[in-house]
Amino acid sequence: MSEGFTKLFAQMLASGQEMARAFNPALEKWDPRAFEKLIPTMSSDMMEMWFGRTFNREGLDAKTRLLLTIGALTVQGAMAEPQLRLAVRHARQAGATQREIAETIWQMSMFGGLPAMQKALELAQSVFAEEDDA
Repeated sequence: MSEGFTKLFAQMLASGQEMARAFNPALEKWDPRAFEKLIPTMSSDMMEMWFGRTFNREGLDAKTRLLLTIGALTVQGAMAEPQLRLAVRHARQAGATQREIAETIWQMSMFGGLPAMQKALELAQSVFAEEDDA
């Protein structure tokens, strides 16, 4: 990263923390990984209502939307680990197979690179292992 980008990123982070303090001082130390524990997965009916055809009857179903979400989060790399794990859980709940999720992640290697793909596969495998243990 260039020095200019590093400074810009630090300014954006400081600005976000300042905004969080203004909204609610407790948000300053908020960790998005805690959300993963709060809502580990949603029912397929709830996902279909929010992400599927309830509000967009001619659109994509929840499973397809969640596979697209997994693709986008894969490209973001390590910045989106909790969100990716949650999306994998939700995609499984919406009917996606382990193979479909893996294929989605593999496809993203062309856009996010091999390290992002490898990390996403590791995260997906950890979710699959949780399913096996349950």
